[in-house]
Amino acid sequence: MKPKVIGYWVTTAIIEFELLVGGIADLVHGRVVLVAGPPVVDVLAHLGFPVYLLTILGIWKLLAGIVLVMPRFPRLKEWAYAGVFFHMTGAAASWIAIGDNTGEFITPLIFAVFAMASWALRPPARILGTLSPVKLKAPEL
Repeated sequence: MKPKVIGYWVTTAIIEFELLVGGIADLVHGRVVLVAGPPVVDVLAHLGFPVYLLTILGIWKLLAGIVLVMPRFPRLKEWAYAGVFFHMTGAAASWIAIGDNTGEFITPLIFAVFAMASWALRPPARILGTLSPVKLKAPEL
């Protein structure tokens, strides 16, 4: 296998794990311990967000996780990657905004980097391409 293909699947697997496990944890509001750490309800309360946000995020994470591994639908994949990136960088910004010095903002930034790497390493069949070809011409003087 080519290194690019291996890199794609490794980074995609990491993002998939985060989306699927995180999505389930969000939907059950942390009542089932899926990963180590405080319950997601406590984390959201600490950040100042309402609990109902977990249901919204959980649904979107699960949908993004499904879209990223299913065949075809390159435009939908673009939206899923964008959503993952916005979610992860928004989470990091939330930790920074409350002035928490525990370094909690690093983890979502690492996941954002994995999402960007997965996006950049996609096989050609998963790339959207251009929406409309544009021909550049020299400006008229």
